[in-house]
Amino acid sequence: MADVTDAMFATAVVERSHTVPVVVDLWAPWCGPCKTLGPILEQAVAATGGAVELVKVNVDDNPQTAQAFQVQGIPAVYAMRDGKVADGFIGAQGEAAVAEFVQRLLPTELESEVETLVAAGDEASLRRALELDADHEGAVVGLADLLVAHDRGEEALELLERIPETAEVRRVAALARTGGGAGNGDIEARLEDLLGRVKGDPDARQEFVDLLELMGPDDPRTSVYRRRLTTQLY
Repeated sequence: MADVTDAMFATAVVERSHTVPVVVDLWAPWCGPCKTLGPILEQAVAATGGAVELVKVNVDDNPQTAQAFQVQGIPAVYAMRDGKVADGFIGAQGEAAVAEFVQRLLPTELESEVETLVAAGDEASLRRALELDADHEGAVVGLADLLVAHDRGEEALELLERIPETAEVRRVAALARTGGGAGNGDIEARLEDLLGRVKGDPDARQEFVDLLELMGPDDPRTSVYRRRLTTQLY
């Protein structure tokens, strides 16, 4: 169980729900029923042994998340799967009802088989997983990553088109388009060379954006070059 803020929500809940179902408990310190429901939720989620995760959001401190769920009253509980709301309820519930709610989120036998194949991580297992679930994000990204490593970038990009864009999808797509990464050369030299061509050359612009994607948001150069790109384009 973790406390989540507005700033963390996209990563800790939306992105995470593509990997494991996430139960969101919207509460406030002044809410009596919330205090009753909280331990019941924690117990029910803990009983899944990690197959379901729980986060708590204080609606007083995090109005953006409350607004996103269009909260009319608390406690309000929502289950997120694959970046979308899969189930939910409003108001305090008893142990049996909460346990049933959480159990509905557990993977089916087919889903468990797919997850086992994805965890294996080899090409044959990932392709088998996609035979069972053609749009499974983990299998698609995992296989695309392998294809890029074997110089099959075009095949990887075609595969990635099956699923919605996420940070990981953008990363692997950038690897595919750049031939596996920034290479051994000076990435800043490449960016400087591309910068003069980005306005009139879509390919140069895409390569520039891909290199920034591979550098990642934690690299201080990324924000500098993003600003320079914006200036160059507009």
